[in-house]
Amino acid sequence: MTTEDREPVEKTPGPVAAQQTGTDPDPRPGDVVGPVTVGPIAHGGHCVARHDGRVIFTRHALPGEEVMITLTDTSQRKFWRGDATTVITSSADRIEPACRISGPGLCGGCDFQHIELTAQRELKAAVLAEQLQRLAGIELDVPVEQVPMPTGSDMVGDGFGWRTRMRYLLDDRGRPGLRAHRSHRIITLPAEGCRIAAPTIAHPGRVGAEPDTDPQGGVDPQGGVDPQGGSELIGIAAKDGPHWITGASEPVVEHAAGRDWRVAGDGFWQVHPSAADTLVEAVLEALGPTPGENAFDLYCGVGLFTGALIDAGCRVVGVESSHGAVADARHNLSDAGPRARFVAGRVDRALRQPRGKGALPRSTDLVVLDPPRTGAGRAVVQQIAARRPRAIAYVACDPAALARDLGYFDKHGYELESLRAFDLFPMTHHLECVALVQPAGDPA
Repeated sequence: MTTEDREPVEKTPGPVAAQQTGTDPDPRPGDVVGPVTVGPIAHGGHCVARHDGRVIFTRHALPGEEVMITLTDTSQRKFWRGDATTVITSSADRIEPACRISGPGLCGGCDFQHIELTAQRELKAAVLAEQLQRLAGIELDVPVEQVPMPTGSDMVGDGFGWRTRMRYLLDDRGRPGLRAHRSHRIITLPAEGCRIAAPTIAHPGRVGAEPDTDPQGGVDPQGGVDPQGGSELIGIAAKDGPHWITGASEPVVEHAAGRDWRVAGDGFWQVHPSAADTLVEAVLEALGPTPGENAFDLYCGVGLFTGALIDAGCRVVGVESSHGAVADARHNLSDAGPRARFVAGRVDRALRQPRGKGALPRSTDLVVLDPPRTGAGRAVVQQIAARRPRAIAYVACDPAALARDLGYFDKHGYELESLRAFDLFPMTHHLECVALVQPAGDPA
């Protein structure tokens, strides 16, 4: 693939005559406003800017910068969205993005490639503190910890080359790419591939002629894949080598917490190579499990935290809505015998089911709570608190959802005891947290 194969995107604003002064009653995407002084970082990978009283959630900016903003969404009455397309006064934390398809109008995967890595973590910490204060009334500053790559890894480790699972899209000419931000438009990968992906899956590759002369083309991950068979291609850098998956889900083998784990190719597994071990260590440190204790592993996936608790001497009930993941969990922990039991079903339903197959015990000592990005929610928190566990380890991938659920726990007599945050997604606005929640007033 040559530079000319990239989809052209205008990265600078249009003529000054097209700029908005605040008097135009009908602003449109593509209009340019400014100059604007950028405000604080906000949850979601953008900064808050204001122009003539209007809030503009602005990507590709940094707090304190003076920029021109190209509007990308004006459909909301209370706010607009936009990209900083010209930087008039730049922040000392601004750097040149390393990827050729990172920037306004291009790939939507990396929000923070224009920000120095240490500053990225400081901004993530600021977002976490703001969400805790605003949604849970908790005043707490938590540093976002750097997570090193595994020893002996061939991955880059400086914020790039860490993502072990990639979902590429194939355009109508069979070229692999990634979506633009908030769009179905596919941005074709450059020849060097995705910079945050593990090297073995950074680019699916091609066979045959150049794209212009081979419209049907094809990608050649390992032995060739016909793009006509589907519009997606999943690349996985697993323990047992790179996998390229289309169509039916094929299992792969991962390794963490001293065990091998069978995981469906399109199933959930943490994408940073150090994430699983880092989170298991943080959960065990928070809970301090002792042999003979009972535990719930809610949203258990293929059983990662269940396995860690089993190895610590606990008896565990895992709950997961994906029947395929439950089948993998039972396979992965077949050596645990009756100490590990798995329930296939929604967590909220399993918690409130009074009796019968799949019902959960009415009390437990420990809970691991690892919900999806939307959080656990009021009903799940209420059911957990009703069982009076001595400790809850909440693994959160969204600070807003975490803060909301901590507020719910507070209403049921549980409070935040400790919190750690990890930079498991460099170059993006995402982070992962492990919170310890215990009964209020617990001397521990």
